Amino acid sequence: MIFLLRPKPAMSRIFLLSTLLLSGIAHAGKLTLTIDGVDGELHTAALNSTELSQYTSRDVSAAQVRRLYDHAAAQIAKSLEPYGYYHAKVSGDLKETAQGWNALLHVAPGEPVTVEMLTIDLGDAPHQEKTVADALKAFAPQTGQRLDHAAYEKSKLTLQTTLLEHGYLDAKLDTHVVAVTRDSNRAAITLQWNIGPHYRIGVTQFSGGQLDEGFLDRYLPWKPGDDYRTGKLLTLQQRLVDADYFSIVEVLPDLEHENPDDGTVPILVKLAPAKRTIYTSGVFIDTDTGAGVRGGIERRWVNSKGHKLKFQLEIAQRLKTLASLYTIPLPGSDNRSFNFGANYRDENTDTSKSRTASLVANETREWHGFTRTIGVHALAGNFTVADQQGTTTLLYPEVSLTRKKTDNIDFTHNGYSFTVTARAGGGATTFEQVVADAKYIHALGDSNRLILRGSLGATQVADFDKLPPELRFFAGGDRSIRGYAYQTIGPLDAAGKVIGGKQLAVFSTEVEHYFTPTWGIATFIDTGNAFGGSSAASTLPLGATPVDGGSKFKIGTGLGLRWRSPVGMVRVDLGTPINDPLHGGVQLHLTIGPDL
Repeated sequence: MIFLLRPKPAMSRIFLLSTLLLSGIAHAGKLTLTIDGVDGELHTAALNSTELSQYTSRDVSAAQVRRLYDHAAAQIAKSLEPYGYYHAKVSGDLKETAQGWNALLHVAPGEPVTVEMLTIDLGDAPHQEKTVADALKAFAPQTGQRLDHAAYEKSKLTLQTTLLEHGYLDAKLDTHVVAVTRDSNRAAITLQWNIGPHYRIGVTQFSGGQLDEGFLDRYLPWKPGDDYRTGKLLTLQQRLVDADYFSIVEVLPDLEHENPDDGTVPILVKLAPAKRTIYTSGVFIDTDTGAGVRGGIERRWVNSKGHKLKFQLEIAQRLKTLASLYTIPLPGSDNRSFNFGANYRDENTDTSKSRTASLVANETREWHGFTRTIGVHALAGNFTVADQQGTTTLLYPEVSLTRKKTDNIDFTHNGYSFTVTARAGGGATTFEQVVADAKYIHALGDSNRLILRGSLGATQVADFDKLPPELRFFAGGDRSIRGYAYQTIGPLDAAGKVIGGKQLAVFSTEVEHYFTPTWGIATFIDTGNAFGGSSAASTLPLGATPVDGGSKFKIGTGLGLRWRSPVGMVRVDLGTPINDPLHGGVQLHLTIGPDL
């Protein structure tokens, strides 16, 4: 007797689904992909073009992997055409293993297409522009070079941008053809621009500003009728940003109102006022002056004429200052202004104590690439240097030239700063003084910097004892010779105390290495001294002469840590004197602030 068992419909569906799942699992596995025959950018293009690469290290079924493999050859061949390889051949093998599948693809790129003819027609006028000529010279690919579509598009865009930057605002690329002959592996490139008129700068219109009409003309780096240059617009934008009156600054050509007939284009400057009053406060640590707090109030514009007012208070362990400055901008493209200030300074260091008040009036302007300041100072106060006490009143004019260049104000890779100051005057004594400071930063590769620094100074004075500490020269400290405490180097009196000098020479060499984008280490060597001070005979014992503490160059060296913090560059240095019988040990130096 035969019994037939008919499974229930629900059980049949479960059995079928289980069978399919088990079948899928049995044939699923990991995919590995290897591409050879090409390297560099060709290998990257080939790998990124094939769908197989998206399934590596994933479970794929036999049907999936075979479908992906069948499409890979055409995908890779197509991906090499933008690099000039139009005859690429792809072969390979797909093997099943215990772990899944291994796909091996061999790529033979073949002979590349080369440029047989390159024709670029700009007309006659643009060739006179150096940057346009440079863009033409740098155009890639040139005749005889491999056809590279990415380089071609980049060069085409560079040339178009260069034309616009030099006043050809209507320049239009009418013809852009790349004709490829596959049989002969040759290509012909034809580009033809209709450049239109060469524009000059017309009327400049300011909108949204809060200052008197005509005041902002002082920032214009052009006159109506000058050749249009995008760089000039960027210069104006930067000048207005630096003026610190505005929160928004946009400088654009008014293309809707350009006039091809006379070849002029108006310039639109859109502005929005910044916050008028700024309050600042903070704490700081500086091993020269000690820990302290600072605060300030700045009125960005006092009136519609653009006058500015600033107060700054700083209270540290060894230095207290109060400064005020009133600035009156003057018309003109040289950023000229009158400045009036009143200052109070109370300094108490291991070397000296002083309390002085000063009044300052000067004029600043841009002058042959420098910021030039000409003014007069009135200074009065009392001081103690070593065992010498004095009171002084001085009136002296001062001239300074400053120049600074940096590729990044927060972290300079390549840049420099230079300042030279000359002053002379009289009162309690007569004197003449010149001081020069320079700093140079140069990147050494991507992770290293060379930093060179130097200071020189010289003074002629009738009575050195009447000269206050801020007009004497001292060495030692964070920004001088590390390894020595602040202002502890210089000529000594008979008691061996530093009294300051008439001359100064300090030099520094430093190398930094950054092992992450924000952290680095440094090594340095600083050398120099202050020279030529003299003490009043009445302050010395009978027959005594000043001790020679400033006739030789002092040397300090050490190691440092660098941190590009959110609030600025932080420098922590440990320095020690070299072969100095009067000084020893390790000195900590901590500074926070920009490189230049």
